[in-house]
Amino acid sequence: MNKIPSNTASYILFIILLSIDATTLIASLEVALFVRSNYLLQYLPNFNYNNLDKYYWLIMIVLFMLILEKIYFIRNDFWEDMKKIFKALFFSFLTIFTMLTLTKMSEEFSRIFIVVFFLVASFLLPFSKRLIKKILFKYDFFKLKINIVAKDKQKIILSKEIKNNWYFGYKEDSKDYDLALIASRSFDKAELEQLIQSYSKKTKDIYVIPYMDHLDLSHASIAEYSNIRLSAIHIENKLLNYKNIFIKYIFEKIIVILIFPFALFLHIFISLLIKLDSMGEVIFKQKRLGKDSKVFSCYKYRSMYKNSDILLKEYLKNHPEEVDYYALYHKYKNDPRITRVGNFLRKTSLDEFPQFYNILQGKMSLIGPRPYMLNEKDKIGKSHEEIILKVKPGITGLWQVSGRNNLTFNERVELDKWYIQNWSLWADFVILIKTIKVVLFKVGVK
Repeated sequence: MNKIPSNTASYILFIILLSIDATTLIASLEVALFVRSNYLLQYLPNFNYNNLDKYYWLIMIVLFMLILEKIYFIRNDFWEDMKKIFKALFFSFLTIFTMLTLTKMSEEFSRIFIVVFFLVASFLLPFSKRLIKKILFKYDFFKLKINIVAKDKQKIILSKEIKNNWYFGYKEDSKDYDLALIASRSFDKAELEQLIQSYSKKTKDIYVIPYMDHLDLSHASIAEYSNIRLSAIHIENKLLNYKNIFIKYIFEKIIVILIFPFALFLHIFISLLIKLDSMGEVIFKQKRLGKDSKVFSCYKYRSMYKNSDILLKEYLKNHPEEVDYYALYHKYKNDPRITRVGNFLRKTSLDEFPQFYNILQGKMSLIGPRPYMLNEKDKIGKSHEEIILKVKPGITGLWQVSGRNNLTFNERVELDKWYIQNWSLWADFVILIKTIKVVLFKVGVK
């Protein structure tokens, strides 16, 4: 049996995904019609819902914007796809409303209906895309074979990601492959040039991970010096930029205001559980390092017994291996001080909830590097300290949603540094969504 070319599979995948998106957008129109006709009719002028097909041109504009975002031609992870979908919907929205404003068409179309359509599509499009890719990528026919060219630790990390992240639709194959992924850090300059030259003869698609893999270059600006045929990458610590600090401040204040009623109800419920479970205060205060190394009182729900020091001392006598574990991870594998409710609060990160008061004080942010303990300052290291302790710590952050239970202290520091240097509003949004998953399902997501 002859092998079906990967290009053929890619074209079929493109047609399927485009058709599914078109169908999803039609469904979004139907849902928007239902909402507009059943829930908004009493508050808004009459709406003629017999002519739904006259809105189909909206779908063509959205699909065109999705094609411009190359969402059908480049295999991204789910979060990158989601960002591109939102971007396409945003520019489609602007285009459509500009057209309606500049022409006489505005009287023929319900603007409220169009707004509802885009709100519905912003939910249904990512959901349907994730669902259809989950189905299609179960079959090798739609998978692209990728050759990972790396050494040692990077090889392990990349292979694990390709294997576990099914959304890419990749299958590792070092012999018969469709594209090559080369990690620069694994090779010196001469080796890298030779590898790129060699693989360019075998495949048209080569992806190169830059040597500076601690920086997110996907949004970097490039300065070109054409006279000397060189280009430069502009690098900045993004959370030290006053514009970004202001944007982050506004974004987080809106989120805090929206969830405050829920937070108040949750606080009452958790306080009751803590009181019923063990003796002691509900709130626990601990000195932590804040912005510019200033010490502040960090609030948490009490998750330990009152006589915790005595319990720990006895436990470490019988389990000396826990001392080495703490030295590496800055926590104990089986901490005897933690209560039953406290164990649940820690697993779900709900013990951090009282830190909303720290946000109101201006001492913390909603999202950021975790506040370090006073005795951890020296272990952070001077070079890392000058970056990490220049911003406000956060209730949640990249560490919490990156499998924190399996990370060493040094890996946590690297994550915090990466977050600050590569901050974006989208990254904060993703961390927030992943945090909700951690709370609901008690897992350390990636």
